[in-house]
Amino acid sequence: MGKKGENYDELVDDDDDTNSKVEDEIEELVRNLPQGINMVDGGRLCNYNNFWCRVRFLRPILNSQKYFKAHDTDIIVPTLPKSGTTWLKALTFSILNRTICSINQSPLLTTNPHDLVPQLELKFFANLDHEKNIFPTSPRLYATHVPYHLLSNSIHESNCRMIYICRNPLDYFISYRFFLLENEFESEEKHSLSLEESFDMFCRGIYPYGPFWDHVLGYWNAHLKNPDRVLFLKYEDLKEDIVLNVKKIADFMGFGFSEDEEKRGVIEEIVKLCSLENMKKLEVNKTGVFSGSVIEVKNCSFFRKGEVGDWANYLTPEMIERFDKITEAKLQGSGLNFKYSDKDI
Repeated sequence: MGKKGENYDELVDDDDDTNSKVEDEIEELVRNLPQGINMVDGGRLCNYNNFWCRVRFLRPILNSQKYFKAHDTDIIVPTLPKSGTTWLKALTFSILNRTICSINQSPLLTTNPHDLVPQLELKFFANLDHEKNIFPTSPRLYATHVPYHLLSNSIHESNCRMIYICRNPLDYFISYRFFLLENEFESEEKHSLSLEESFDMFCRGIYPYGPFWDHVLGYWNAHLKNPDRVLFLKYEDLKEDIVLNVKKIADFMGFGFSEDEEKRGVIEEIVKLCSLENMKKLEVNKTGVFSGSVIEVKNCSFFRKGEVGDWANYLTPEMIERFDKITEAKLQGSGLNFKYSDKDI
């Protein structure tokens, strides 16, 4: 497949202000890449440098690779979709802004976490207006779903910090499938893929930002190599002891809690504010629509069960046997493991 950014210097240059030309060139690039369809919605996918993405997302990703300039003070939340992303965005935003506004005046009460912690590529790089000041404040807090090896060179070369969260792959698959069913991203191409068909595509890694194992291992290995720059979290660990992990996140961000804050219960207030139970009942998350990217998403679809082990209600023994073989091969020697039920936490 080649190296990161392959063919991109030829794809867009700094003097080109014709969006239609860029679209044509990207479409030509896509035609020369492996093709696929997304599980459930049947949307167009292409494989760029060993990861799958929606065709409509390729341009923002390429733009961000080329034009984004990271700052050493940046805090990035990289995840796979439906891996605890919404929870982690709410927590990091609350930690960062706790001295600016009280809990009962938090923007989270009226604004979805995905609007407060934007996804870098889709929010700011869908078009070639990369010169604008996309973040007026510092430190800058933003998110991405892009695999580690495809982050911009600017991010890799900076001293910015990344807080990655993953979820056990079976719960991730079920949660992501329900998310796709809730939102008709590609309704004009909808294939109504069955659970069995979707699981087959999951095992083959054909879905946005997949394969799962490669994505997770990219950030896991980066964490092992440089733990001061990459914090690696597991959704199940947050479920087990959220207070401990909120303190860990705050310390990593450089915004640790003081003794006075701990005595006043500030950590517990943030935990309650950002809990699934609280977020689900907020009006903005029941009826609103997130439109901070190239697609619209129902806010309610970001909040489902949040349970560990829900996969057992849907997957057959044959599916699990196939999955176990793949996972054993993928994770062999990595030192990474997952918790698959609430009995494990």
